[in-house]
Amino acid sequence: MNPTKLFKDFFESEKAGGLILIACTVVSLLIANSALGESYHHFWQLKFAGLSVEHWVNDGLMAVFFLLIGLELERELYKGELSNVKDALLPIFAALGGLLLPAGIYLLFNFGTASQSGAGIPMATDIAFALGILALLGNKVPTSLKVFLTALAVIDDLCAILVIAVFYTKTLLWTNLFISLGIFIVLLAMNRLKIRNLIPYLIGGVAMWYFMLHSGVHATITGVLLAFAIPFGNGDEKSTSYILQHILHKPVAFIILPIFALANTAIIISGDITQTLAENYSIGIALGLIVGKPLGIFALTFAAVSFGLCKLPADLTWKNIFAVGLLGGIGFTMSIFITLLAFDNETIINNSKLVILLSSLTAGLLGFFALKLTLKKEIESL
Repeated sequence: MNPTKLFKDFFESEKAGGLILIACTVVSLLIANSALGESYHHFWQLKFAGLSVEHWVNDGLMAVFFLLIGLELERELYKGELSNVKDALLPIFAALGGLLLPAGIYLLFNFGTASQSGAGIPMATDIAFALGILALLGNKVPTSLKVFLTALAVIDDLCAILVIAVFYTKTLLWTNLFISLGIFIVLLAMNRLKIRNLIPYLIGGVAMWYFMLHSGVHATITGVLLAFAIPFGNGDEKSTSYILQHILHKPVAFIILPIFALANTAIIISGDITQTLAENYSIGIALGLIVGKPLGIFALTFAAVSFGLCKLPADLTWKNIFAVGLLGGIGFTMSIFITLLAFDNETIINNSKLVILLSSLTAGLLGFFALKLTLKKEIESL
């Protein structure tokens, strides 16, 4: 399996981006709990053009992040891991297992309570952190495992986007929604007419985002829709999709996601942390990410292979799949993103963010050491 240059670029940018995300999170936590904490929180709530700075980050900049995710998904579907149905089914089943079991575990503790709306929180995987930790293991990691985790995380994020669209849309303004979708149809028509210039698509994307923002559906959905409207062609380095994806890699990894981390991890750590961790939503998030993710990914993948629906790559073992499933428990970006949509109570939001950070850290460490151990044994046995 020979990864394309674009996949290598994607993987390398996520590796460095993951380390920067960690640094930004630590800085944000330190500032939020220092004498500058009040001013820091006030900054993110400053209004600009009718929206707070935090709102612009979460609805505006993150739409660009989802545009990159959409472009990567499109490439996987046309030329990558997902282009062959038999190969695609492995990460698809893995992603489904990693969505359903964590949500089920969360609802086990929260069904029928005011916090049941948080079921989507442990369903998500943070691509930057997961690939960043995998990359720290260097050349020991088989390419097929890198591609498997990338495809899994991309499908995971796509499902999270669908969950946001279906379950976290509270009110709909149909006129604005139809205008936004109408612009999308125009962009698709431009694609069919073989218009390759990127500028009209970006202008249409901004207009689509504006009307989606005022429709009640979360505006970041626009990023994924725009990705599939942009011409893919034969996917070579001259294609419109390739050019945009290449342009976006570094700004997303080194600017947009770090700003998101700074804006959304300004968590004030106060009170009894054991009481916070004992809340039903905290237990649901922690068990969903740390236990539900790896078990769900492993169980459904194992079942699919056992029934002959797909096959495990020759250079991977079931220990590898379980270990990489632990990395799937790194929720961070998407989990925090869904938290902001799921809850209105600031205390619950703050506590949930803290639990997400602790759970993601635990899942990341467990995944790193599990992979280091299993890959080391496999290398020694060769």
